[in-house]
Amino acid sequence: MTTSMNLKKGATGFMAIKKIAKHGTTHPFGDHRSVQQAFPSGIPSEESDPFLMCDYFNMAETKATHEDDFPIGWHPHRGMDIASYVRKGLGRHGDSLGNRETFSGPGMQWMSVGSGVEHAEGGANEDGEVMQGFQIWINVPSQHKMDDPDYGTVSNEDMPVVFDIGGGSSNNGNSDKKRSMARILAGEAFGNTVVGPFRTKQPVQMIDFELQENDVVEFEISSDMDTALLYVYEGALSEANNSSGGSNSKGGLKDGAIVLLDADDVTHRRISMTTAPGQTAGVMLFAGKKLKEPIAWRGPIVMNTQDEINETMMELRTG
Repeated sequence: MTTSMNLKKGATGFMAIKKIAKHGTTHPFGDHRSVQQAFPSGIPSEESDPFLMCDYFNMAETKATHEDDFPIGWHPHRGMDIASYVRKGLGRHGDSLGNRETFSGPGMQWMSVGSGVEHAEGGANEDGEVMQGFQIWINVPSQHKMDDPDYGTVSNEDMPVVFDIGGGSSNNGNSDKKRSMARILAGEAFGNTVVGPFRTKQPVQMIDFELQENDVVEFEISSDMDTALLYVYEGALSEANNSSGGSNSKGGLKDGAIVLLDADDVTHRRISMTTAPGQTAGVMLFAGKKLKEPIAWRGPIVMNTQDEINETMMELRTG
């Protein structure tokens, strides 16, 4: 699903930058495999609300030897929405609902796990082939923690894509030159003309921007969102909302930078991202409506109270 769109400057002002952080490195599988984590490592959950976790991976895979073999083994989830967004390589998923899917990137598999799902992932690529993408967890309102699970797989062909979004020299009419583009993962975007396929319980916007060199891309955050973050996962921005990252960020906002924006002011909803000549960038936008609810978190289980966590662990132990 593709759309072309030349963006015009919005009517609102640029969002202020609250802080700039850097992603951390974590080992979610308990072995040598590592991921880069934007939040909560770089931005704590209270500030990224409703977003719980964003892991960026770019690692060599191990090919599954049989249909029940998954490099990321079987594990439970409860009380969150999850997206496995694969940019490069093949994604593979199995779960206790009976779903078994393999999809090519850029594509996505998502779940609103509700009262509980066990799932496993990986193993579709040949040994040593690199898979690049994101694992994203989003919190859900307390009244939806025990909903029936929901599930979807989005193939490369069905991923909404908007082309020609830049206003710099990369969009000067030269048909042989790559243009900046955006993939819409969740929420409404670009004047509500495009809707992402990830059905989340809490309103969010999730967009993967691919900026070409020497370009400027602007975007308006929905007025009902009071959280907004930019995560530079690849390349570098020379500026974001007129900031180059400060005196300690020579060369701009490089891969690993997380920009937390002030999303409380309804008169300032605009973001601007700029690349320098010879420099491209991959940037994820996360915007959402804060839940402002207590979080009780144990591994892949996210509830509101410790008693609810204890009840869940007891269910898991007793089957």
